[in-house]
Amino acid sequence: MTTTPHPTLIEPAAGIPAPRSASAPRPADADAPGNLAAHLAALAERRGWTDRPAFHQGHRAHTHGAVHDLAARTATVLRDHGVRPGDRVLLALPDSVTWVTTFLALARLGAVAVLVNPELPPPDLQFMADDTEAVLWVTGPGPDRDLPARPPTPLAAPRAPRLGSDQLTALAATARPMDTAHPVDAHTPLYVQYTSGTTGRPKGVVHVHGDPRTYHDLIGRRVLRVTPDDVALSVSRLYFAYGFGNAFVFPLFSGSSAVLTDRRPTPAIVDDLVARHRVTLLYSVPSAYAALVTDLADGHEGCFASVRAAISAGEGMPDGVGQRVTHLLGAPVLEQIGSTEAGHAFCANGFDHNHPGTVGRPVPGFEIELRDRAGNPVPDGETGELWVRGPTVTPGYLNRPEETERALAGGWLATRDRARREPDGTYRHLGRADDMEMVGGITVSPLEVEALLRAHPGVRDVAVVAVTDERGASRLRAFVVPVPPIAVGLEAELVCRARDNLAPFKVPRSVSFVPTLPRTATGKLRRHLVRRGAW
Repeated sequence: MTTTPHPTLIEPAAGIPAPRSASAPRPADADAPGNLAAHLAALAERRGWTDRPAFHQGHRAHTHGAVHDLAARTATVLRDHGVRPGDRVLLALPDSVTWVTTFLALARLGAVAVLVNPELPPPDLQFMADDTEAVLWVTGPGPDRDLPARPPTPLAAPRAPRLGSDQLTALAATARPMDTAHPVDAHTPLYVQYTSGTTGRPKGVVHVHGDPRTYHDLIGRRVLRVTPDDVALSVSRLYFAYGFGNAFVFPLFSGSSAVLTDRRPTPAIVDDLVARHRVTLLYSVPSAYAALVTDLADGHEGCFASVRAAISAGEGMPDGVGQRVTHLLGAPVLEQIGSTEAGHAFCANGFDHNHPGTVGRPVPGFEIELRDRAGNPVPDGETGELWVRGPTVTPGYLNRPEETERALAGGWLATRDRARREPDGTYRHLGRADDMEMVGGITVSPLEVEALLRAHPGVRDVAVVAVTDERGASRLRAFVVPVPPIAVGLEAELVCRARDNLAPFKVPRSVSFVPTLPRTATGKLRRHLVRRGAW
């Protein structure tokens, strides 16, 4: 269904792109005016969820009713600290109930939450605060983190004040609830989320009040069939698009619950949390699943008896890992692909159609095209770059009109992902366009090489990139995180393995053993840093 956007009740602040065009359809009810926080509170009351658990943190369960009540009280505190409709507020908190209630409070006020990784170094946080012109920072407890000094120029804006989570929680406990939510419609800006920065400086992506409802309707309800009895655990954090849908949107729209931890859980912690809370839906990324099956290979199968599905996104699942995860969990692995720009998944496997090794079919309401570099469609069976159009694709990047113009054309988003359409209509993800390496004038995808080397039992993680040798020639080099202790002769074994199975131009000329690889907080490889050796 194609709809015409309502005029926003809050004038977009400078730098926020105009609302989506009518070419991006939504579910029929998504354009009805309504503040997200007020809608969710009313939904919980109407469906009888107020006494059901919504979030588990530590040894305590927080009900849906308690969460919405605390959010309304938190809105009063934030209003008293000067937050007004349309203001942007930096939300730099670890995953917690305070994160949830602060986000809902900002929505209730008609303000815009800026979702950031609280573990970023201070200069990166300051960049995002400046980029969004944040009027307030909500940070973790304790003293303010040291920040770089601003240049002493007349144009330098004063720093935004900080409000610690402990102070916010204490004030909210005694505040009167803000009963009336600020009037907004589905196209009013709700939050800004930054891209993962796999290719350089991250960009702010704008999403609106109508988007979370659409994520749940198209993915949570239709694809994953989330019910009030489900318990979710997301290894990906709430500030990340994937984790935001998994652990915030789906529970609040379905009456189910999610387990929250204040840091990314290790395999042992995942094991404990799944068993303790009887987790039914486990959301993670391929690198974390690989660590899970490596560290918990034997004797842990019974701990995961409650899990009915393992959902994977962020990168392609390495060959063989999906089967090992299914064996460990006794549940299907459902791979999907999404992006910050789309808000959540736009192509996914589900219970009705699960084709392992692919990212499934387009999510209902989304269209996908594969195009060549010139923008022309490619036939089935050939590799192309993936373009997507759908109801939650962002109207653009904050303060980046040129980059918005390059990435978005006629409502279509250039994802920069490479894929191939299979005969059954599923899509096989073949890496990023940015992943391709040039060696001796030949374009090489390193993913095939990495998959081969990763299958060696002595390899925990690997990245293959082109580096320049002393003569100026481009050569492939494998950066390997070995399984300790490093086996004698491992380098020679890996090179021989490549020679026996790959074309000569795909064989790494050298192997470097490293303790870690540079990955984003969401698990994606920062290949541009590997190329420069800058980590």
